[in-house]
Amino acid sequence: MQRGRYSKFLRPISISIDLLMVVILFPCFFKGLDLVFLEFGLFLLSSWILIALTIGFYKVYRFTTPVEILTKTAKQFFLFLLIIIAFFPFYKKAIFSGSAISYYLITLMVFILLNKTALFYYIKKYRLITGNNFRTAVILGFNKEAQNLKEVFEQRKDYGYQFKGFFSEKKKNKNIKGGIEELELFCIDNKIDEIYCSLNELSNDKLRDLVYFADKNKINIKFIPDTKEIYTKNLKIDYYEMFPVLSMQVTPLHDPLIKFLKRLFDIFFSFLVLVFVLSWLIPLLGLLIKLESKGPIFFYQGRPGINEEKFYCMKFRSMKMNTRTETEACKNDPRVTRIGRFMRRTSIDELPQFINVLKGEMSVVGPRPHLWSQNITYGVKIKKYMIRHYVKPGITGLAQVKGYRGEIETDSDMINRIKYDVYYIENWSFLQDIKIIVQTVFNIFKGQEKAY
Repeated sequence: MQRGRYSKFLRPISISIDLLMVVILFPCFFKGLDLVFLEFGLFLLSSWILIALTIGFYKVYRFTTPVEILTKTAKQFFLFLLIIIAFFPFYKKAIFSGSAISYYLITLMVFILLNKTALFYYIKKYRLITGNNFRTAVILGFNKEAQNLKEVFEQRKDYGYQFKGFFSEKKKNKNIKGGIEELELFCIDNKIDEIYCSLNELSNDKLRDLVYFADKNKINIKFIPDTKEIYTKNLKIDYYEMFPVLSMQVTPLHDPLIKFLKRLFDIFFSFLVLVFVLSWLIPLLGLLIKLESKGPIFFYQGRPGINEEKFYCMKFRSMKMNTRTETEACKNDPRVTRIGRFMRRTSIDELPQFINVLKGEMSVVGPRPHLWSQNITYGVKIKKYMIRHYVKPGITGLAQVKGYRGEIETDSDMINRIKYDVYYIENWSFLQDIKIIVQTVFNIFKGQEKAY
């Protein structure tokens, strides 16, 4: 479970400070060079972000060493220097100045290194002094590698881990709390954050069950390597000093920089919709809704969001006032009003959810938020169902543009929906988000069979 992690707030703040420095400092050094500051500023900002994404500049974790941070910084600034130099031959009106570029980059590097160093050491010292922001961890297995990892956790408190015990199916002694069943109960009761599993501990079937358990309960699972070979695009290797650990990355959206940039896009896109569409659409539809039936303009319904946290999803009210709000709409549903039928067929009723996006409760693109009753029913029936709660729910999503929306008539309807949701999460890209948005707009005008 994710409980009050400092990185949730400090990392986006740190990235924002870096981006701010990139933009604020350059006018001080590039005066009198015949540059259009707006264009050059956007060029610098987009170049910095592109390089950072390419080399993983902001992929700094609790076990990252100062040497790795300096190496990433050197790569970032070297590539940034080359791109700035390459700008001037294409912008012939501008005057090239090597000294201006040098002073700008040196000043920027000092600011950013101070920012990153302060953040890095502050979090480590804070963990050591207070014991806060620690992640709880258990180890499944009791071989030499597992015991070595336990020593790393206990000796390197600055890594920020609290070791809670060994579990094993193969060995029994006073240091082992139990097997798989005891492990699962212990993880739930003690809100464990991470499971480290020795791969020679379990059969393939039991390993799949453990991964399913971790997915369902939103627990990170990491693997202690042995002689077995593993091939999967979702595994990456990290080093705790000299100790290698394989981690399962469920989605690229776990990357703090990607989350930050996706959030920026959500705010920008939602603001445009609010200003240019909802500003006139709300009064118009509000009048039509009120004329046809009594009740409020908007309908608020509690839905499970990221990490299954409850939020209130906004819609234009498309039904007469009723007490069956947890029952899905079906074809020719008598509760749906005439204006409501039009709004549901064109998905206009969903537009107020851009307010949810601005509030940070939803994203423009992501898995659609289900009813709580559906969450309870299908969370235990469909494998990987709970993965959809790793990310914010979306106004539109891959499953919706593929036609899997509306009433759930059979289990296969939900299974197909979850397949597309999981595929989207595990294979996210910004280009895919744009394609889904474009397809959604196309479907609004085309209409979809199950939009009722």
